[in-house]
Amino acid sequence: MMEKLDFTTEIIVAAKPHEVFEAIKDVRGWWSQNIEGSTDALNEVFAYHYQDIHQCELKITEIQPNVRIVWQVLTNNFKFGVDKQEWVGSHVIFDIIDLGDKTQVKFTHRGLTPDMECYEVCHAAWTYYIHESLNQFIMNGQGLATPKESPIATPKISEELLPEQAGKSIYHRLLIKVSVEKVYRAITTQEGLAGWWTPDTNAVAAVGSVLRFGFGPDYFKEMEVLALRPYSLVVWKCKAGYEEWIGTTLTFELTPHQKGCTLLFHHDGWANFSGEFASCSYDWALFFRSLKFFCETGKGFPYPDFNV
Repeated sequence: MMEKLDFTTEIIVAAKPHEVFEAIKDVRGWWSQNIEGSTDALNEVFAYHYQDIHQCELKITEIQPNVRIVWQVLTNNFKFGVDKQEWVGSHVIFDIIDLGDKTQVKFTHRGLTPDMECYEVCHAAWTYYIHESLNQFIMNGQGLATPKESPIATPKISEELLPEQAGKSIYHRLLIKVSVEKVYRAITTQEGLAGWWTPDTNAVAAVGSVLRFGFGPDYFKEMEVLALRPYSLVVWKCKAGYEEWIGTTLTFELTPHQKGCTLLFHHDGWANFSGEFASCSYDWALFFRSLKFFCETGKGFPYPDFNV
């Protein structure tokens, strides 16, 4: 009978235990800005939500300054899966270990085990928030917390940005076995885009910015960023490139999946089913293979190595 192992991971940072302790307590700085309630005192209860996909309430059941913090999950609701309350009764534990000139953070989600439906997506999400967001928040005060959601309901992308969109469309859909947060960074940051599309990338993750992608010495594409919704939506409009590309829109829709993240991509507004349309569809398939490898292994196949 397979032993049920709780999810655990750890980081070592060049910081003092009291600095690590204070950073962990500031949950809005490294996990999510969509936190309601106090997160820094014993017996306090705070609520977390990510869109309508995941909501939970957590109680601080142990807090030893510079040593340990424990949360107990009181309520939980997943939009996906059969058992939507899988987290209930589990404990989220931060052990802070003084190593002298460095500090170890041992993170354990006691009760999150491989036999659970949500294990893979939760494994990916916690790994992202501990290794990348909390790590950065401790070291430089700037984490990668989920941004604050607007209280105003946002319209569907087709209604908001593409009311008169016509023509032919390229569609691709794939499962990437990492968190939606990691995939979102791969398609919005300069480092991410350079890792799977082309190393010659100039990109700023801001609505209205124009991204430039070079493919060899004589050709480049420019994309205007029309929409960014962490961690669910990215929309570009092509401003420069092959003639058939100009004016088309490129939409990346991300959805959490039990095994990671589902990416639905559509490249809309093509005038005809032309040779360039067919070639572009094939190339996107190769580049999304590159994106999948980049997210899952850390190494993609950007231009000019994408067709290998």
